[in-house]
Amino acid sequence: SHKSSKREWKPLEDHSCTDVPWLLLFILFCIGMGFICGFSIATGAAARLLSGYDSYGNICGQKNVKVEGIVNSGLDLTHKKYVFFLDPCNIDLVHQKIKSIALCVSACPRKELKTLADIQKFAEINGSSLCSYELQPSEYTTDPRAAKLCPKYPVPESAPIPFFHRCAPVNISCYAKFAEALITFVSDSSVLHRLISGVMTSKEIIMGLCLLSLVLSMILMVIIRYISRVLVWILTILVILGSLGGTGVLWWLYAKQRMSAGALETQIAKDNLQALLIYAIAATVFTVILFLIMLIMRKRVALTIALFHVAGKVFIHLPLLVFQPFWTFFVLILFWTYWITVLLFLGTTGKHPVPNEEGFVEFRMAGPLKYMWWYHVVGLIWISEFILACQQMTVAGAVVTYYFTREKRNLPFTPILASVNRLVCYHLGTVAKGSFIITLVKIPRMILMYIHTQLKGKENACARCMLKACICCLWCLEKCLTYLNQNAYTATAINSTNFCTSAKDAFVILVENALRVAAINTVGDFMLFLGKVLIVCSTGLAGIMLLNYQRDYTIWVLPLIIVCLFAFLVAHCFLSIYEMVVDVLFLCFAIDTKYNDGSPGREFYMDKVLMEFVENSKKSMKEAGRGGGAEGRELKPMVGADEE
Repeated sequence: SHKSSKREWKPLEDHSCTDVPWLLLFILFCIGMGFICGFSIATGAAARLLSGYDSYGNICGQKNVKVEGIVNSGLDLTHKKYVFFLDPCNIDLVHQKIKSIALCVSACPRKELKTLADIQKFAEINGSSLCSYELQPSEYTTDPRAAKLCPKYPVPESAPIPFFHRCAPVNISCYAKFAEALITFVSDSSVLHRLISGVMTSKEIIMGLCLLSLVLSMILMVIIRYISRVLVWILTILVILGSLGGTGVLWWLYAKQRMSAGALETQIAKDNLQALLIYAIAATVFTVILFLIMLIMRKRVALTIALFHVAGKVFIHLPLLVFQPFWTFFVLILFWTYWITVLLFLGTTGKHPVPNEEGFVEFRMAGPLKYMWWYHVVGLIWISEFILACQQMTVAGAVVTYYFTREKRNLPFTPILASVNRLVCYHLGTVAKGSFIITLVKIPRMILMYIHTQLKGKENACARCMLKACICCLWCLEKCLTYLNQNAYTATAINSTNFCTSAKDAFVILVENALRVAAINTVGDFMLFLGKVLIVCSTGLAGIMLLNYQRDYTIWVLPLIIVCLFAFLVAHCFLSIYEMVVDVLFLCFAIDTKYNDGSPGREFYMDKVLMEFVENSKKSMKEAGRGGGAEGRELKPMVGADEE
């Protein structure tokens, strides 16, 4: 019966290169990304971004070439190194830029200048003229053009932004418009000030608590295998109590309202009563359904517990797995830094200065180069997904090696490095293809979300609803594909097959074990969620205890929020690795039970804990079969053994 299956799974027997064309495509794409960076630097964007330029197309801090038809261009600004905006708070929210004349000045005004006389004095003492180049400092108070060519006063106190040579107002409240979301919060800048000072005074405590969350996450990784059974029981009891309690309270409220309804014969009271009845009935139905699901799932929860136990062992054998999120995060941060830098370059790229309506200079991309933006954005998504997929493949490779090595003593010295080596030598193409598929789903979703934000308040409810539905469907598709991809990577790690073959094989196995998959994903995810909650709560509690001592002179709401967010992120990174390991183990287990039955020559690869689970489920199947057709069921494995 086993021979008839389409293709045998041969764990780790031969390694071959997979999806080479996709790897070549990905390399070409990366070369394109590099070309964009090179091009923007070559067209002088880097100098313009770092040194800054004025409204007449001169780069500050150097000699410039004259631009035809533009006054004040081609000046020698060697000593004027800083960009100064005459009206720094006039922000154009649509085009995301400052609508103001920009000049190059030799120093930023370090204190507030209230009148033109102050500006003149500043120019004479510091030698930094803040009005346009046509005016001499002596003419500031006399020349009628000063109203237009001088800064809007009072000139706020400003300081140069490090590395970028631009004068920015020290008090940020004038950018409140820019951060529309924070407007109510920041309008009272004293609150903001108090919050920031609160964070600054308790920064040691914040650091300590962040470290604590790291340590707690690591401890949880080790002990989760011992407490997984307890966690499941706690979870079950909580769910039962919660649903029963909720339903009980609703019925009780309904009864109470019903008793006192005689006095209140208003319409509102009647509506409330009806609503309560509907809620109570819905809650009852929900509770009954939940109990039925728990009855069906209770057998499969045992498998989840066994897998968690084995996952704990995996982490003890492969301790380097714990540090997996760190280097993925590090690589992502490096890539994002590069991406943002190039994005800023692209913002100031353009060979030719173009005069705009007001007679000032803008640098615009000409012709097909406008589309470099899009290429750059696709690059952000594809390469980020590629980095994350590399992490999945590495984890899958290491866990597969662990699972299918019969003698754990014969494991390679560091299975993780062996796995990385295998990934780089053979499977980069598969990872590129998998991440490209996710990118294909992500981009339309982002475009739809962008349209949705642009249309706010303009379109009818129907169009909005349809957009929301499309976004939702794409999101679900993306989640399903991510899960399937991960299993495809596992199959590739086992068999060295191409992405499509692997995905098909993995999909067949998952469909055969659909109920088990559901149990592992619901129960397992909820256990991990409880773990996250545990870490966040512990860190938060420690935070409240420590910050409480400081409550007299700081606001400790913000530090606490920062700490809890950080704790959640850390817990999420660690436990997502745990989830990955459990998923990989499950696929290995499913393949193992499908193709092996424990008879000589077909021994199981699995761990003792999983073996116990298989024995127990066989026993329970025999007992269930005693009622009818027991012989048929018991003979099945024997037939398989005889064929061998």
